[in-house]
Amino acid sequence: MQVFVIDDDEISTFLAEQVLLEEDEATSVSTFASASDAFETLTKHAQTDVPEMVLLDLHMPEMSGWEFLDALRPYEQYLYGRCHIYILSSSLDPEDETKAGLYTLVSGFLQKPIDPDVLQALFSQVKNDTIF
Repeated sequence: MQVFVIDDDEISTFLAEQVLLEEDEATSVSTFASASDAFETLTKHAQTDVPEMVLLDLHMPEMSGWEFLDALRPYEQYLYGRCHIYILSSSLDPEDETKAGLYTLVSGFLQKPIDPDVLQALFSQVKNDTIF
């Protein structure tokens, strides 16, 4: 399974990547410190080759996670059911989780750091929900 981790915090990215690489399900992990770089990579092949899972931080400079999700709206028809986005945030604001639920492409809201047991459940969910 191809996974993108989008987070400007190097420590959070490193930890998420390590947990992902320990799992047999993640065949490819790409990390992005910039949401705009991830957006460019993701949309370049949106009709043919997209990651099955994206772990997205909300609070980043230049382009926030919210702006990333807004920018993906024109691509929803290509991504829905193929690319599952999970918010991975240290935010404790319940409004963030509520707002995330308004985005069609967001499959869940997770707290940092990601728990390996939670990750296994996500892999199962993505496998069962993915449209090929």
